[in-house]
Amino acid sequence: MWANESVFYQIYPLGFCGAPEQNDGVTQARIHKVSQWIPHIVKTGADAIYFSPLFSSDSHGYDTRDYRVLDCRLGTNADFKEVCKDLHANGIKVVLDGVFNHVGRGFWAFQDVLKNRENSPYKDWFFLNFHGNDGYNDGLWYEGWEGHYELVKLNLRNEAVISHLFECIRGWVEEFDIDGLRLDVAYMIDRDFLHRLRQFCDSLKPDFFLVGEMLHGDYNQLVNDGMLHSVTNYECYKGLYSSFNSMNLFEIGHSLLRQFGPENWTLYKGKHLLNFVDNHDVTRVASILQNKEHLPLIYGLLFAMPGIPCVYYGSEWGALGDKQQGSDASLRPSFDAPQENELTGRIAAMAKAHRESPALCYGDYTSVVLTNKQIIFQRRCEEERVIVAINADSEAYTAHFDAQCGQGVDLITGDLHDFGGGSTLPPYSVAYWKTKR
Repeated sequence: MWANESVFYQIYPLGFCGAPEQNDGVTQARIHKVSQWIPHIVKTGADAIYFSPLFSSDSHGYDTRDYRVLDCRLGTNADFKEVCKDLHANGIKVVLDGVFNHVGRGFWAFQDVLKNRENSPYKDWFFLNFHGNDGYNDGLWYEGWEGHYELVKLNLRNEAVISHLFECIRGWVEEFDIDGLRLDVAYMIDRDFLHRLRQFCDSLKPDFFLVGEMLHGDYNQLVNDGMLHSVTNYECYKGLYSSFNSMNLFEIGHSLLRQFGPENWTLYKGKHLLNFVDNHDVTRVASILQNKEHLPLIYGLLFAMPGIPCVYYGSEWGALGDKQQGSDASLRPSFDAPQENELTGRIAAMAKAHRESPALCYGDYTSVVLTNKQIIFQRRCEEERVIVAINADSEAYTAHFDAQCGQGVDLITGDLHDFGGGSTLPPYSVAYWKTKR
């Protein structure tokens, strides 16, 4: 699967392109801004883009009006087709947000239900009670997503719904040549639907990538040969930033051993979870880390730990963003142009190292040294072995361990490292030492 060797770049299109927060009905081809950023995206080391929702919606994209039409605030389908061609021409895969659990109140089939009630041919597309009422005084009750009634839950056991969604996916492949889907709130989606989705997508396009949003629980419920290829690794997301903020790297070390360690009981050995330090739903990593010297280090872990790394647009130069009064708007801004600084360069170097290293893409995980402020671990596969060393302290640290060889080459800098007499880690440093297997 191509995604296992990729670095993802996430874009929230409506925010990225500076679209109005509410659908104003005005068509404006803002989506071409993505093409203008391609040189920067390539420079960061990413070779795949995950787009948050970009189809016609009421407001934020997760309240779909029509899966078949690009949101007019971003342009037309023809505009997005051009962008996808530009991305593919630059070796960048395209993954779209599949928001299949629910739709917006403006969804065309739900609007028909509101108009025609029991006579609507789409009444069984949703979970309805015509003898109840809702907060919008529609004279009927319907199930919303987790109590949010602007989001109308779809009946994913209805054959007409399944057929409509699959035909939309087929249209996305034929029109835009997309390479995969990220499934919104996958933890809530009907498991039988996910099985059928996997079968359909496998038949539609070889190596079509399916990754699901999962916040908690056993990831194996969704990541298996019959369902999804990957899910979001929220366990390690939390462990990454809190380990640095509490200066307790045992936390992330424990999670990595629990998920990928050498023991036969570990949970996700051989699987490729989607790893991230921030995204469109959570505080930017540059805002949540208490010590800004740790910013390159948390990315050092992101690109070296087992799984698929994903960078959220703007965070590669340290953009700030925090939820304000429950609003995500500050997390999803429009930048006039990409910025590049020292952090961007370090991320690019680590992303390149990840993509070009079989060990960092496929290797097993073994803990070598673990303290409150230092973490050293090994990734090894048939082709190579890489020792990852991170020092989160303001002081240098000398680590003593059996490297099983005399020297290694840092995949980030190209510098030669001598393991003899102990390995000195400079303050706030990251190294990926490739050694003899």
